[in-house]
Amino acid sequence: MKPTQTLNESGQSLWLDNITRELLTSGTLARYIAELSVTGLTSNPTIFDQALKGGSAYDTSIREHARAGASAERLFFDIALEDITRAADLFRPVHERTAGVDGWVSLEVSPTLAHDSRTTLAEAKDLHARAARPNLFIKIPGTAEGLPAIEEAIFAGVPVNVTLLFSSEQYLAAADAYLRGIERRIAAGLDPNVASVASLFVSRWDVAVARTAPAPLVNRLGIAVGGSAYAAYRNLIGSSRCLRAFNAGARPQRLLFASTGTKDPKASDILYVRGLVAPLTVNTMPEATLKAFADHGELGAELPAEGTEHERVLAEFERAGIGLAALAQRLQDEGAAAFVKSWNDLLAVIEMKRGALAKAS
Repeated sequence: MKPTQTLNESGQSLWLDNITRELLTSGTLARYIAELSVTGLTSNPTIFDQALKGGSAYDTSIREHARAGASAERLFFDIALEDITRAADLFRPVHERTAGVDGWVSLEVSPTLAHDSRTTLAEAKDLHARAARPNLFIKIPGTAEGLPAIEEAIFAGVPVNVTLLFSSEQYLAAADAYLRGIERRIAAGLDPNVASVASLFVSRWDVAVARTAPAPLVNRLGIAVGGSAYAAYRNLIGSSRCLRAFNAGARPQRLLFASTGTKDPKASDILYVRGLVAPLTVNTMPEATLKAFADHGELGAELPAEGTEHERVLAEFERAGIGLAALAQRLQDEGAAAFVKSWNDLLAVIEMKRGALAKAS
């Protein structure tokens, strides 16, 4: 049995944090589903930026959609939806087999809207309607300004992948927004079964403290944050508030571990997979990490529900002078800014390709 299958059977979903036209047309994604137990997929502006820069795979689509005179942003979503809906169709059997728990793909709203709740909500609704797939998550950042959009999207019945979460506190704020949307649906007599995941970014913590962490704490912060968030998650889904929602037909908003590719070349290439094994969660991993785990992966101990040991590690970082609350906010702000940069780069690449293709035709 492959390590990926063993991890999946432990109760954790393996999702691929990547999408390209070649992954779809070559049959590689279908093979990952069949052979490596991949049950979902996530994307972001950086992934699409790299995919469009990587060659001519999208040239035909750009040429076809450009004829309508669309803006670069509209053109991107036209192209992205081609990939995302094709991937969603590949995962549709998983979605149906798990009664909607798994088999999801994710597409992000424009990251320039991270601090604009009203427009974020409008774009989320539009993208979900255009895709017309039941297993599509719309990614909305869990920033303070994003929280109202998350609540309203859930209330509107739009499945949401809450992104850019970096701490237990940020996770709980996002979970509260999700639950408010669900509770409003229950009060309005609507179906409360609107799926969601909350994406906690892990590896960036260790990158951020690589030069300041005491030697015994190197590469331990990301997993400690993940373990702490998992304990908060387990406590929340066992709460009376969640149990009442579940009794009315809602499902848990699953915790998702994101940014799980190892950045330190001296550390294990499966560090954040082995260290974050937990049932009823998702680990979305880069392609290289997926292949590494399939090749030589091993499961670590399951994360404990109470999180005491991980809280002890976080306390050690605080004693070392690393303010975790401030760092969490900084990481969220930097993450949002990085996605905006990738977004702007992406639109520039589309404009460049559109111009070059028009001259060549």
